[in-house]
Amino acid sequence: MTDAAAKVYDDLVHAAGNREVYNPSSPVAEFGANEPLHLDAGLDLSPFRIAYNTYGELNADKSNAILVCHALTGDHYCASPSPVTGKPGWWSSIIGPGKPVDTDKYFVICSNVVGGCMGTTGPASIKPETGKPYGLELPVITIRDMVRAQKMLVDRFGIDTLFAVVGGSMGGMQVLEWTVSYPDKVFAAVPIATGARHSSQNIAFHEVGRQAVMADPEWHHGRYYEEGTRPTKGLAVARMTAHVTYLSEQALHRKFGRNLQNREQLGFKFDAEFQIESYLRHQGMTFVDRFDANSYLYMTRAMDYFDIAADYDGRLANAFKGSKTRFCLVSFSSDWLFPTEESRAIVHALNAAAASVSFVEVETDRGHDSFLLEEPEFFRAIDGFISAAARARGLAR
Repeated sequence: MTDAAAKVYDDLVHAAGNREVYNPSSPVAEFGANEPLHLDAGLDLSPFRIAYNTYGELNADKSNAILVCHALTGDHYCASPSPVTGKPGWWSSIIGPGKPVDTDKYFVICSNVVGGCMGTTGPASIKPETGKPYGLELPVITIRDMVRAQKMLVDRFGIDTLFAVVGGSMGGMQVLEWTVSYPDKVFAAVPIATGARHSSQNIAFHEVGRQAVMADPEWHHGRYYEEGTRPTKGLAVARMTAHVTYLSEQALHRKFGRNLQNREQLGFKFDAEFQIESYLRHQGMTFVDRFDANSYLYMTRAMDYFDIAADYDGRLANAFKGSKTRFCLVSFSSDWLFPTEESRAIVHALNAAAASVSFVEVETDRGHDSFLLEEPEFFRAIDGFISAAARARGLAR
């Protein structure tokens, strides 16, 4: 690399926030011009790449593979430390030896989604035709596009049928899309804290976040990479807004109430006087250190577009007609981002389609983020379903 190229690279790394965008620590699957990703937008993405991690070992007949799908701001470090934050994998409580997704028994694959910012092709990736980051020239990505790319990765492993596909929130959307797009390729599916479409309320929250990013003067119409800037203030506000939706009123009151931050009386100022204000500001500022602002726009738009029934005359049951997949849906009682009635609507559609389905509503006051937290009832539900599915699949030891 020449000195000039090295400087451009370093500037891009600074703008994107971390080196994982361009030089992932994880394995990367490269797809050349002869293997384009066909997008819902009517365009092909080529070449492109997928960053991923695996855990456990693939058995001889390749029947024990579990695909884990990450949520909006997640990544493929589901069960190993993040090279950006140094924190444990976001689902280390679920995935590992002896855990509900037991890596002594199963081969786990988790990939960074297309449009992301941790090594898979996204808006911060270099566009071959220009030698510059895509920015907003990257075609808009959908949940179905993410799943198509995952299917191409799974095919690279020579896996004909996945034992299970598991994920929460946006990851749950991917799980549902897998069962609709590739019904013969998924033996068991676990969509968690999700819905068959994004509600108008959720679209509204996402639009507030996107507008916060785009209103930041450092955004430069998505070309901040080349300007050597980052719209950190706008992205932080977007994260703060979104983070409120991941919690519940009960959890916020229990944890923060109206407690003041490092003071005994009101200061009559506009700094962070309440603990909840300080907490949200911290969440916003730590988020910008690990996530790309343009990827946030692409990920939220993908969720907004998601509507399985739209391609089936508005009837969700038609999407699952003839499905042989075993389903287990999980919701959380205090989740108002994806409330329990949305999971029940999917269950009713699966019942109408005569599919095999079980459903668990976990009682908790911890809101949407419960699927990422220590929830014993949730763990038992996942463990029980996967164990039963393994026996049906002939994988139980």
